[in-house]
Amino acid sequence: MKNFVNSRAGSLKPSGIRKFFDIVNSMEDAVSLGVGEPDFVTPWNIRDAAVRSIKRGETQYTGNRGLPELLSLISRYLAERFGVHYPPEHIIVTAGASEAIDLALRAVCDIGDEILVPEPSYVSYAPAVTLSGGTPVPVKCTAENEFILTPEILERAVTKKTKALILPYPNNPTGAVMTRAQLEAIAPVIEKHDLLVISDEIYAELTYTHRHASIASIGDMAGRTVLINGFSKAFAMTGWRVGFVCAPPEIDSAMFRIHQYTMLCAPQPGQRAAVCALKDGLADGFSTVEEMREDYCRRGGFLVNAFNSLGLKCFKPKGAFYAFPSVGATGMDGERFANELLKSKKVAVVPGGAFGSAGAGHVRCSYATSMNKLTTAIDRITDFIESNGLNC
Repeated sequence: MKNFVNSRAGSLKPSGIRKFFDIVNSMEDAVSLGVGEPDFVTPWNIRDAAVRSIKRGETQYTGNRGLPELLSLISRYLAERFGVHYPPEHIIVTAGASEAIDLALRAVCDIGDEILVPEPSYVSYAPAVTLSGGTPVPVKCTAENEFILTPEILERAVTKKTKALILPYPNNPTGAVMTRAQLEAIAPVIEKHDLLVISDEIYAELTYTHRHASIASIGDMAGRTVLINGFSKAFAMTGWRVGFVCAPPEIDSAMFRIHQYTMLCAPQPGQRAAVCALKDGLADGFSTVEEMREDYCRRGGFLVNAFNSLGLKCFKPKGAFYAFPSVGATGMDGERFANELLKSKKVAVVPGGAFGSAGAGHVRCSYATSMNKLTTAIDRITDFIESNGLNC
């Protein structure tokens, strides 16, 4: 039956995140720092909005773009929070940010087009480029530069085949954030080479040192930016599968046609919940989001300090909810460290190589879990290092 399998799909490697998640689910007394999912429950007012919607019998398809009220709220939210202006008619509500990534790449890529993917970064980008017919080109970002994309690094990566740049900030897995000044520095390179930007801003509300800056708010960049965001991280709504994508008219039109033929629309109860999340958030200054952000910041500080004390040099995250310590001092790469830690101490972390070759000497640890579990995990990691006589 292999002859029936699409060659691009057949060549994909399994997700490095899911591999460890599946293993840890079968282990008793295991502590998982693997999957990037908030441990907070979706706030009650948001859940209640969905319940009331279902009770009213609002279980039908919505328009392909999404509920008009939600589209207007997204447009207002982006303008008020981030100074980004996309009208409702150029916004599509998607089944999570993942669908938005897929839509953008399928709408843009022709066979042979090169798409720049800064690494380390989210595991789905390169496979999604491949499935769309494009060629993912990894662009290495390092701890020395705080894992940001610099103009010099970007300039060296561009070729005549380069069509677009994926901009993954705030970053998963490193927690890196690009400031407005840093985004302004790369904008001239993007314009010089006439590149499209696919900006994944799903962690926009989870930044610790300053308000998130979107590249779409800089100069004329909105006219060449596909902006992706959603409700999973900021509102603890991962399972609701509601995201959104904004784009210039021509690209929006192409994405919309693909969305019509594939997903049709995001689930209506999820959209009703999203309406509540934005309406109440805009009214109260997103106080619930602020509480979660402060809690993540405390947890991240604990984890980073613990890793550095163990001799596992760790960049201090400025956004998202991941720590990305280097395990090079142990003499192991990320893959071996993660496997042996899971086997001997029942702590699941994700090998950094899952996020591109630039992450091979690291592991990713999600701190979107309780302090009790983080403390237990650090105790076990400490014991793992000491019992193996590792000199960190």
